[in-house]
Amino acid sequence: MTSSSPAAPGFVSTDHVRTLFSRAMSEMYRQEVPQYGTLMELVRDVNAGVLARDPALKADLERADELERLDLERHGAIRLGTAQELFTIRRLFAVMGMEPVGYYDLSVAGVPVHSTAFRPVADAALSRNPFRVFTSLLRLELIEDEALREEAAAILSRRQIFTSRALELIDLHERQGGLTDDQAQEFVREALETFRWHGEATVDAATYKKLHDAHRLIADVVSFKGPHINHLTPRTLDIDEVQTGMPARDIAAKAVVEGPPTRACPILLRQTSFKALEEPIRFRGGDGEAAGTHTARFGEIEQRGIALTRKGRTLYDDLLQSVREIGGAGSAGADYDTRLAQTFATFPDTYNEIRRQGLGFFRYRLGATGGGITGPLDSEALDRLVSEGRVLADPIVYEDFLPVSAAGIFQSNLGGTEQRAYAGNASRAAFAEALGAEPADEFVLYEEAETRSIEALEAELGVAGRQAAAE
Repeated sequence: MTSSSPAAPGFVSTDHVRTLFSRAMSEMYRQEVPQYGTLMELVRDVNAGVLARDPALKADLERADELERLDLERHGAIRLGTAQELFTIRRLFAVMGMEPVGYYDLSVAGVPVHSTAFRPVADAALSRNPFRVFTSLLRLELIEDEALREEAAAILSRRQIFTSRALELIDLHERQGGLTDDQAQEFVREALETFRWHGEATVDAATYKKLHDAHRLIADVVSFKGPHINHLTPRTLDIDEVQTGMPARDIAAKAVVEGPPTRACPILLRQTSFKALEEPIRFRGGDGEAAGTHTARFGEIEQRGIALTRKGRTLYDDLLQSVREIGGAGSAGADYDTRLAQTFATFPDTYNEIRRQGLGFFRYRLGATGGGITGPLDSEALDRLVSEGRVLADPIVYEDFLPVSAAGIFQSNLGGTEQRAYAGNASRAAFAEALGAEPADEFVLYEEAETRSIEALEAELGVAGRQAAAE
């Protein structure tokens, strides 16, 4: 069953399971990381203020079915250690209607993982709850010390991050094509255990130090019994206001908002975070003197904009790279925001121009003055109809992630230094083999969503479709 499949008789929908799980995860994380609750209050206040000041934006969000999902929207992140863990987590997320989308090579910023994002893909499922989990797999082959690499592999081979009952319920879901409400409730309780924080390390202090010295993230993945959720991210309508508002609530914000600059028409994704917690842990086999601390979990906030086409993404990547290369400064320096804004001034900042230049994806629908339209809705016809107000174009929200931004968040919260050289070691084939599936191409998903909207518009108008006209 995929996120677009209706529930079979007697079973709850995968959308329902996903909502149950995301709410349970949020409540658990609020208890484990109290500042997350403070962050949620700040985001709610900022969003309410934005909507009160901008009734047109509120109307646009309501029309695009985005307003209802805003308070519910979250993404989380976990880091796995073995191919088997990745394979099983794919099956677990399938119970919630979440599929792997995209491949991210974070080694471009010195982080030894590669990743995908599990999320719903159908339009209706995204409107109900766009819960996403950015899921990374540790790349043991990038650990230079062979003995440490083998030791880490041996430690990981001995752990089981899923409860036996969770595995039974995953099997049951696959056999019967769904779960009953009682089974879904039990599944959520069992699945949550995989993501829970445990303050006891599975290694002794000396081993932890070796792993930590190799890379803080390696220690985070290898040293514990499970892949504790390391952040949950709400969506804000004004990330700059959240960034400036965090210190007033005793939240230590990171220095730079990752992603594109402030714009009238937001594009892709902007992210910021508060610094990771230093949490007490107890090392294996020790007495009271074997206590220590571990730094991994943090709070993150995101602002989402329009999904860009391949052409738009190329322009974005080129502009961002040029900003980072100015004077070799990367994303450091007090003038970074200025450099970013000046460079991105060449990227169109009206939706009409973004659409006209083919830089972003849109959903099309009939306007109040629609009607009397004949012929297929090709790009020329759409341009004319949109300019006349007979067809309306709504930006499609970017549902995915940016590798450089993700790596920047990882680095800043693990205490690592910024990597300014972006030559990676992508291994998509190996990742897909471990996953047991090929991650979906996010560009194709956005292209299909745009095409579906045009086809629905053609059907509503009773005009010949573009494909039919071509034949």
